[in-house]
Parts: sequence; structure tokens; C-alpha cells
Amino acid sequence: MEYANLSVDEIQQQLQKLQQSQADLERALEIRRQEAKHEVAQEVKDIIQQHGYELNEILPLLTTRRRRSSSASKAAPSRPYTQYVDPENPKNVYVRGVIPGWMKQKMQKQGYDPTVKEDRDAFKANFLKAVEG
Repeated sequence: MEYANLSVDEIQQQLQKLQQSQADLERALEIRRQEAKHEVAQEVKDIIQQHGYELNEILPLLTTRRRRSSSASKAAPSRPYTQYVDPENPKNVYVRGVIPGWMKQKMQKQGYDPTVKEDRDAFKANFLKAVEG
């Protein structure tokens, strides 16, 4: 189409048509992506059943680990950090960073202040089991 010969109104109408077409295509794309997700999910369910497993046996294996972005894994430290495990509940693990709620509660019950580094270090040494990462 030759746009140089169109009036301002005609150009604006063409732009509105294009914008509407773009919006329609974006809606159609989103609908198709949602349909495709359901198709993939059904394929995965079928594969699990073909191998003789139940979905609830496999699903936890797919969702238990948090995924790291590729940039995070590239920046990951080369040395493993010490893990501190609660001997009363092995599911309670502290590695580093923000102190989890379970650890704060246990520290306070033992008379330690979670905001003081020396108290945190003493609590880890006296009440948690250190495991090299």
C-alpha cells in the first residue's frame, strides 16, 4: 500500500486497524499458549502412567528444588558452605543468609539473641549439627 498518498485520517484508520489486529493476535497467542500448556501436561501424565507410576509419585520429584537462573549458577561460589541441621528435626536446615523462623525460635528458647553474631555462632556450635556442604 502506498502510504504517501493517504490523508492523516486514513493513516490513523490504518494504524487503528493494525493495533486492533495486533491486540487480536496477542489474545489468540495467549489462548494458544494456554492450550499448549495443557497439552504438554497431558503428555507428561501419559508418559508417567506408561511407565507404571502415579502422578503423585513423580510430581514431588519435579517440584522440590528451586530453580536457579543461569546467571546465578555461574556466580555460585566454588566452595560449599557448612549446613547446620537441627538434630530434633532434620528437615530444619540453615546454610547462610537470613535466619529461618525455626532457628530464631529455638535460639530465643535457649536464651540467645538472633540479632547478635556471637549468639548465632554459639547456638550453631552448641545446638545444631554441622555438615560440610
